[in-house]
Amino acid sequence: MPELTEDETFRNEDWYGEELVDRHFVRCSFFHVDLTEAVSRGAVFDGCTFGNVKFNASRHTDSAFTRCGFARCNLFEAEFTGCKLVGSTFAQCDLRPMTISGGDWSFVALPGADLRGVRITDVRMREVDLTGANLTGATVTGVDLSAAQLHSSRLSGADLRGSDLTALDPLVVERAGAIIDAEQTVVIAQALGFEIR
Repeated sequence: MPELTEDETFRNEDWYGEELVDRHFVRCSFFHVDLTEAVSRGAVFDGCTFGNVKFNASRHTDSAFTRCGFARCNLFEAEFTGCKLVGSTFAQCDLRPMTISGGDWSFVALPGADLRGVRITDVRMREVDLTGANLTGATVTGVDLSAAQLHSSRLSGADLRGSDLTALDPLVVERAGAIIDAEQTVVIAQALGFEIR
């Protein structure tokens, strides 16, 4: 059975290199907690709040951070593999360079996020809010971006191959040098009103 912790507040704690395996946190708050180089496997954070938390070089595998709020957190070199972050929000966080592979980040709010050069591969990101986000030079391959909010996002030099771009309006994003594949060119052409025959 996972160890369950509910409605607790953790403040100014040093969890450097901590191993969080099968831990389950519900509606907990974390303020100024140092999770640098921490490792989570199968951990669940549901409805939790993270404020000024250091996730630097932390590794998360098959863990869930659902409906969580992240504010002014540092995720420098953090890695998320097969994680679920459905419905979570990020505000004023340092998110680069971050690596996300697999998992479900649908309905995540990342408006205005600085995601330059991050690596996002094979992730479900349906209805993600990337309004005004900076993805310059990012790798966003094999990502389900259906119904994503991409208005005013910066995609210059980003590798978007294999991602669902049906929600992309090429006229309201910065896109110079963005890399797409042949199938995606059809989607983009249709978005611009061309008929493919």
